[in-house]
Amino acid sequence: MADDVDKESKTEAATEKKIRDSIEKGQLPHSREVGILASFVAILLFAVFFASGSVVELGTFLSMFLEKPDAWPMDTASDVVELSRIVTVQIGKAVASLLVLLVVAGVGASAFQNMPQFVGERIRPQASRISLVKGWKRLFGQQGFVEFLKSLAKLGFVVAVLCFVLSDSLRQFLAGMLTQTTDYVAVIRSMAIHILTSIVVVMGLIAAVDLVWSRFHWRQDLKMTRQEVKDEMKQSEGDPIVKSRLRSLARDRARRRMMTAVPRATLIIANPTHYAIALRYARDQDSAPLVLAKGTDLVALKIREIAEANNIPVFEDIALARSMYKQVSVDSVIPQQFYQAVAELIRVVYANKSKRKVQ
Repeated sequence: MADDVDKESKTEAATEKKIRDSIEKGQLPHSREVGILASFVAILLFAVFFASGSVVELGTFLSMFLEKPDAWPMDTASDVVELSRIVTVQIGKAVASLLVLLVVAGVGASAFQNMPQFVGERIRPQASRISLVKGWKRLFGQQGFVEFLKSLAKLGFVVAVLCFVLSDSLRQFLAGMLTQTTDYVAVIRSMAIHILTSIVVVMGLIAAVDLVWSRFHWRQDLKMTRQEVKDEMKQSEGDPIVKSRLRSLARDRARRRMMTAVPRATLIIANPTHYAIALRYARDQDSAPLVLAKGTDLVALKIREIAEANNIPVFEDIALARSMYKQVSVDSVIPQQFYQAVAELIRVVYANKSKRKVQ
């Protein structure tokens, strides 16, 4: 019951990280029917291109072996070994091409579904693989029952098709029994090709459906709950609350650093209450006015308050303050387009200083 509730709560599609982790662990969608189809295709190719010569050659050898047993000495152990070697070689030559085709088909079917890769996780010893309870659940659980129904349906479908195909070939089979042995081999081969072709067609349909189903089922199993998605985001990107707090702390530190720099400013350019920019210019040190601090609203008022407490002149210029605020950065010199306007204000500052010295 708990598993059903858990599955119902998995409403979110798997994230790229979840899919990537699944692939790295070797948990990939795999259709066994594709492998079976590839095996039947290999057998069909063998029957069409290789079986004729191989079977005839093997049949000739066996007929000679059975018709003339006296021609094969078996007096000593070495004779028996030699005869066994000859028989094995002849059978091996007949089925070698089939074995090669089956290996190529198996590897090709696996590569067609997923690119081969080494996954250490798949060979790591796990207690669940030797657990009787886990094995019982795999065999007789819901997934095992579904696989059993699929196998039963597949078997019934294949048997029905074969019965239909064999009903047409029965007369050909019976008629072939009245022909010569060599001709009868060709009849049997033709019937085998006909049957294998029918099986390949049927298995092709089954494999196509199973391939689509296996990938759909894999995606369904990878689905996540909303909480799992949130937890993954926290792990990959960091907790949003913590990140927000860190950004807030960084802004506070930057603001405090700006405020400690304001007393060293040469002048303040302000838009009465909404904008304030603190600039420093020393003829012998700076090539251009440097921005020490800038801010809006409460920060702007704080800059002005510090400036007034330190007798730093404040110039109210709405247009200049707005324009400069958008284009300047703290700890950087002002852009060239503001040189002339700021230079006029600096001249006023130095002129006022000179007057105070004279007085």
